[in-house]
Amino acid sequence: MKAMIAMSGGVDSSVAAYLMKEAGYDCAGVTMRLYRNEDLGRGAYSTCCSQKDIDDAADVAFRLDIDYRVVDYTADFKEAVIEKFIRTYERGGTPNPCIDCNRHLKFDKLFSFAEEEGFDVIATGHYARVFCDEASGRWLLKKALDERKDQSYVLYMLPPERLKKIRFPLGELDKDSVRSIASEHGFVNAAKRDSQDICFVPDGDYVRFMEDYTGKTYREGDFIDIHGNVVGRHRGAVRYTVGQRRGLGIAAARPLYVAAIDAEKNTVTVGFREALLKQTVYAEEVNLISVDDLSEPIRVKARLRYNQKEQPAVAVMENGRLAVTFDEPQSGVANGQSLVLYDGDIVVGGGTICASR
Repeated sequence: MKAMIAMSGGVDSSVAAYLMKEAGYDCAGVTMRLYRNEDLGRGAYSTCCSQKDIDDAADVAFRLDIDYRVVDYTADFKEAVIEKFIRTYERGGTPNPCIDCNRHLKFDKLFSFAEEEGFDVIATGHYARVFCDEASGRWLLKKALDERKDQSYVLYMLPPERLKKIRFPLGELDKDSVRSIASEHGFVNAAKRDSQDICFVPDGDYVRFMEDYTGKTYREGDFIDIHGNVVGRHRGAVRYTVGQRRGLGIAAARPLYVAAIDAEKNTVTVGFREALLKQTVYAEEVNLISVDDLSEPIRVKARLRYNQKEQPAVAVMENGRLAVTFDEPQSGVANGQSLVLYDGDIVVGGGTICASR
């Protein structure tokens, strides 16, 4: 069978390529060029998805003696990821660009390209697992065995019909084992650190990036309390996210948190921690994997953020939106983030948070 390996230049996708070849697949490596660093005002070797990563991926492919190519998706990345990132912040939300990249680029554009080129499967370096349930014949997405590295949260959007053609060779490995394999085979990126940054905002200053990209200056506005009283001035609503505590600069008897953002009015509402608590969370852009629909309520464990521990809840579809009611109120619910449902270690599905109460 022919396998296309999505190679980012990191150690994980490099070892995934090695394991697929060892498993007997006829492999070829492909790297998506998502932007050019000079277009973002950075040197060519400054961040992930950079020219340096392309060089590293090419080096590993040469060492493995597999075909390698680079495909240019810069226009698609600009529209589907960068500009959505900016729109979400400007509307008062908190974007999740890595999930959008997986959804629109890696498992849409690149997947379609693999099929057009005659590949049977596509493999990536994600820590997750896919398997076919023999009883139902349905392909399912599961957590990685190493829950510390599990990436199923950022993969909930995978179309169920495509799971049978996706491989995650690292799903049963831990990170130490992956680095050991890379070191044993002399991969140039064996000790390369994992990227923790947004690839197009490596310095973390996303507001500066947005202002450079759009030519806008995000104006100051009012901090208000939950009763609408002005309690201070903020430096631009896009600089704040729901749940944020640090950097508010407001004197109070107890710690204050960002409770809500009204982009239209350019106000940021702050309150004590209890003001953050939400019982029911709604999501749109819903993708279901382990079930056909949620017309009837089901018990699940749900996660609102990548590093959050799953919380017990009830999920059901209401008027085209996913509605999840938690057993205990949750804090820091931010529009634009992902709400992902689990049944044990199986991903039920998820969606993009759009409202809460």
